[in-house]
Amino acid sequence: MSDRKYIFSSLLGLLLISLFVVINPVFADEEESKEEKFTVNFHSEFETNIQQIELPDPVPRFVYDSGVSFEYPEAVRGIYLTGHTAGGSRFDDMIGYVNETELNAMVIDVKEDNGNIMYKMDENSLYHDISKNVIKDPRGMIERLEEEQIYPIARVVVFKDTSLAHERPEWSFTKNGEVWKNGRGEAFVNPFVKEVWDYNVEIAKHAAELGFQEIQFDYVRFPEGFEHRDEELEYSRGEYDDADLNNAKERVKAVTDFVEYARNELEPYDIDVSVDIFGYSATLEEAPGIGQNFLKISNNVDVISSMIYPSHWTPYFGIDMPDKEPYRLVDEYSKVENEVLSQLEDGPTSRPWLQDFSAPWLYPAGQTFTYGKNEVQAQIDALYDNGIYEYLLWNPVNRYTEGVDYDPSN
Repeated sequence: MSDRKYIFSSLLGLLLISLFVVINPVFADEEESKEEKFTVNFHSEFETNIQQIELPDPVPRFVYDSGVSFEYPEAVRGIYLTGHTAGGSRFDDMIGYVNETELNAMVIDVKEDNGNIMYKMDENSLYHDISKNVIKDPRGMIERLEEEQIYPIARVVVFKDTSLAHERPEWSFTKNGEVWKNGRGEAFVNPFVKEVWDYNVEIAKHAAELGFQEIQFDYVRFPEGFEHRDEELEYSRGEYDDADLNNAKERVKAVTDFVEYARNELEPYDIDVSVDIFGYSATLEEAPGIGQNFLKISNNVDVISSMIYPSHWTPYFGIDMPDKEPYRLVDEYSKVENEVLSQLEDGPTSRPWLQDFSAPWLYPAGQTFTYGKNEVQAQIDALYDNGIYEYLLWNPVNRYTEGVDYDPSN
């Protein structure tokens, strides 16, 4: 991305001078004839001055300058960092690891899964109470990444937000007067509520002002299995209650509209907008239960990041145990995604999430399948074999496998 900054002061100055010159002769005690003369002169002189100002075509848009400069990598190859890793002693180790490899980017939690912001906001801020002093110097962190030219991506978890759900139950889903939670004790806020949109977009804007070059929205969806409980929960449908759609289509429209709205709101910051999405969404016309339509979301973002961890698939693509066949799973998925994205004239960059962790919960007691160098490499190779050269690696505790060739094209 380029670091553009358009200055309107010259144009504004000329307009103000024009108005001053023509308005200055008018006084309250002018005779009626002078007022008439002024009216004629005002229009003629104003039109003359406007005609003399050459307006650019197109008129340049305002772009916020965060004061830092990053070159977009030839291909983003990144790792995920929690706020605690980014704000702690391990941050230097992670920078060292990226610099020693073909990696070049970090996805850093700004608003994490419970709804907390990972750095302290001003006392007068709406977000002060949910902001934690985990990343003690967020601007210093960004400037360090600028020094190293490591591309910074801000992860903002949107609709999974236990903190906001309890603070504003009317923005959430309730049952018998209590905030509803899923089986893991997590609460969601309601994608139909536009105040929730603004709540998250303002956090994203703050991250952009800090210098993050991309906002990655995660949990851009309704809770899993929502189609089985939407009738038993109490919640507002807002403006969507009047839509000529069934419940499932309303959910898809609300999620898609949020993504479009967020991208438009962030446009003046000259950053990219990306969305994390379930991998299986690309294999369906849409996933109406959670409100995700892969093609519609892709049409409204710069980057689409499908979560295609092999461990997260049940038998699929004719593969009985996808976790044990990482190359085959990613290869099959990539073919489908490429075909779907080819329907868009100007589609987003594909940058899937890959698995760099083991999933012991999939196996009976005493059995295991450990993810190591070969399994991580297999996923990357499968992407490259399908012409997909950007990716992100997920490990919840931020410990990444050594010895992987992160850029097989070299």
